[in-house]
Amino acid sequence: MKTVAEIEKSLITKFRPTIWTKFAKAVTEYKLINEGDKIAVCISGGKDSFLMAKCFQELVKHGKQNFTCEYLVMDPGYNPLNRKAVEDNAKILGVPIRIFESNVFDVAASQTESPCYLCARMRRGFLYAKAQELGCNKIALGHHFDDVAETILMGILYNGQIQTMMPRLNSKNFEGMQLIRPMYRVEEEAVKQWRNFNELSFIQCACRFTETCSVCGGEGGDSKRFEIKALIKNLCQNNPQAAQNIFNSVYNVNLEAIIGYRKGGERKYFWEDGF
Repeated sequence: MKTVAEIEKSLITKFRPTIWTKFAKAVTEYKLINEGDKIAVCISGGKDSFLMAKCFQELVKHGKQNFTCEYLVMDPGYNPLNRKAVEDNAKILGVPIRIFESNVFDVAASQTESPCYLCARMRRGFLYAKAQELGCNKIALGHHFDDVAETILMGILYNGQIQTMMPRLNSKNFEGMQLIRPMYRVEEEAVKQWRNFNELSFIQCACRFTETCSVCGGEGGDSKRFEIKALIKNLCQNNPQAAQNIFNSVYNVNLEAIIGYRKGGERKYFWEDGF
């Protein structure tokens, strides 16, 4: 098993171009951290959030900004095996986690429609509330490049709209709180390579629907997001730039070639601009 020092060294040497540089670029490009911030680094127990925690630890040690972090784990109702896996990984990685409990899984599992949507919303609400209680002004989530590309394509194919997962958001329900996504430019394949190189094993979703295979290296699932993930993977076999182009599309919106759009909740059309 690798030591904490070896894992940290791999992050800024072997994985510097694929992880560390892209993490730092997102922090700078999207202005995710300010002087005096206290950030709740939210760890779900998976590979993405634990890697994000390690990146934050490096940034605290070597970065230019003066800020602090709380490494926050919400137990939404993990079974004992998953709870232990999260605690063990925190020790292996040298991440000083703070754990609190909630009943998210119980509530979500009782719903017959959109339990995953409800689970995600409830998780975020509990995290905001606990972070605010601890004096934090931001929560950091571990969504990565692939999550962003998948969200864009899901919006087009299933909702008929063009939108993306934003790197920075002000909370509507928790005054003064902000959500940031510093893993925004880090590709999932790089995260997997970091995990495998360091001989690590993390839990997956671990909800009532998937917990039977949660402590594993598998990436399976049957949700719409996994359908989109498979679709993008197939597209990249013919065009390696497909995922990057999907990501870039929300940077390059040509308003002169858009039929309609929404701004401030109001729908507008191209002919209203005197076209």
